[in-house]
Amino acid sequence: MASLELAGVSKDFGPVRALRGVDLAVADGELLVVLGPSGCGKSTLLRVLAGLEEPTAGRVLIGGRDVTRLHPARRNVSMVFQSYALFPHMTVAENIGFGLVVREVPKAEARERAGRAAETAGVAHLLDRRPEQLSGGERQRVALARAIVREPDAFLLDEPLSNLDLELRTQMRAELKELQRRLGTTTVYVTHDQVEALTLGDRIAVLRDGAVQQVGTPDEVWGEPVNRFVARFVGSPPMHFLPPAALGVDAPDGAVAGVRPEHVAVGPDGTPAEVTLVEPVGSEAFVHLDVSGHELLARVDAAARPRPGDTLRVRPMVVHLFDPETGDRLSGPSGNG
Repeated sequence: MASLELAGVSKDFGPVRALRGVDLAVADGELLVVLGPSGCGKSTLLRVLAGLEEPTAGRVLIGGRDVTRLHPARRNVSMVFQSYALFPHMTVAENIGFGLVVREVPKAEARERAGRAAETAGVAHLLDRRPEQLSGGERQRVALARAIVREPDAFLLDEPLSNLDLELRTQMRAELKELQRRLGTTTVYVTHDQVEALTLGDRIAVLRDGAVQQVGTPDEVWGEPVNRFVARFVGSPPMHFLPPAALGVDAPDGAVAGVRPEHVAVGPDGTPAEVTLVEPVGSEAFVHLDVSGHELLARVDAAARPRPGDTLRVRPMVVHLFDPETGDRLSGPSGNG
């Protein structure tokens, strides 16, 4: 195991700057999730860590050692891709052990290590099969076993669950988190799925246009977003923004109020709001509201859901305030009841 660090890393592809002065440190044994929308530079960041891309500026350190110009094979990191990248003509056992064969590890040792890795990843019963005989979840486990067998200092995972259906993705997410805890290997996990980020990460780094917006625990990133981008990107449904006066909130002139659906109380007092749409989701419902011409979303118990056209009284329980020009947080979260 080893710590990872990007120090002032930028990466240009011709006139396009994919990474912009990224400073990011991952502690030994930590699982850091890099979260952001498509095209924000997440995969480029991972490829720079792996050595598959050379940074235009800055340094890459693994275990405190500068590896910026070091060949990928000498960095002792394992990367798992979204596409699994299994060899179709090889069995599961051969796929897992291929990296050891290339490194000329003695056959007996390679078989033993491949067997242990397969057992760890839950595919020991599939060793004689070929990739075409496997489900998506089984292929992903084989890809993980192939990464584990190298006994690397760090795992680099590039949206490894995005090709799976929702049920299997949820199952694999739990298995992956438990596996990382058991192995204790430093891990960087790239995703655009904020549910994965919030459930998997020890910390989350939110990326936008190649620049880090915020790094913190899941609770910090969700509960104390540093700007409007993070506030809206992290959370499902996202935070809604409207003038503080529309909600009866005291705030500096021009400030923007941000309120999450979970923090909207419906009761006998508060600001009048017209129901425009109701979305039942099992035991809960999301209620779309018009507050003086501004949209607000409330999460309510399904049994108490109103009808479109009804007028409710709403009160924000937690309010975040943001600068209208920069989008930076002015204050918050603050209680309002």
